[in-house]
Amino acid sequence: MLKGVIFDMDGVLVNNMAVHFRAFAAMAERYNLRAEEGVDFSHLNGRGNDDIITALFPAELVAEKGVQALADEKEALYREIYTPEIVPTAGLVSLLGELKEAGLRCAVGSSGPRENVEFVLRECHIEPYFDVRISGDMVTRCKPDPEIFLTAAQQLGLEPSECLVFEDAISGVRAAKAAGMRVIALTTTHSREQLLAEGAEIVANDFTTIGIKDIRSLYEE
Repeated sequence: MLKGVIFDMDGVLVNNMAVHFRAFAAMAERYNLRAEEGVDFSHLNGRGNDDIITALFPAELVAEKGVQALADEKEALYREIYTPEIVPTAGLVSLLGELKEAGLRCAVGSSGPRENVEFVLRECHIEPYFDVRISGDMVTRCKPDPEIFLTAAQQLGLEPSECLVFEDAISGVRAAKAAGMRVIALTTTHSREQLLAEGAEIVANDFTTIGIKDIRSLYEE
């Protein structure tokens, strides 16, 4: 039986992946690095900053500044850039209202830092809808490891099988499936075909076509 819903943040609560790329470009300019246009970062989506920073920045810079310092600097830039334009993903607030009315508990399960989670919930005015907030700095292993989703379920007081996950990244879908949870995916990062191939059971462009009936239909015998 469905009792809880866990939302990834980046690409789910907000359609913000382009903003993250802009923040990385600003970092590259700040450190006189060459930022190649058209580079595909999708394989890093959903992962923690340790993985992303070491993959995108030169080893010499990482050794000099440290992963955490570079990550903090980039995320501060991201929040500065995004503040004037942030909006929740289309249809999200309506769906959150339906879930709350139905008595389903909600959590955020994000590989992003706590500051970003609090920033998105605050700026989108959706804080009251979430009972639990799990960020990447609260776990030892980020997605595609299932720890984030298992921790969210535990803090919701639910079994993994009682939780549904909303994701956009392949690493996130894999994490949810590894946690024993069903997945609805948004096409903000990957194609419908890619997400279905990874095991997402419903794929949509945003939340405008997803209602409580669609979610509950996944749990009907």
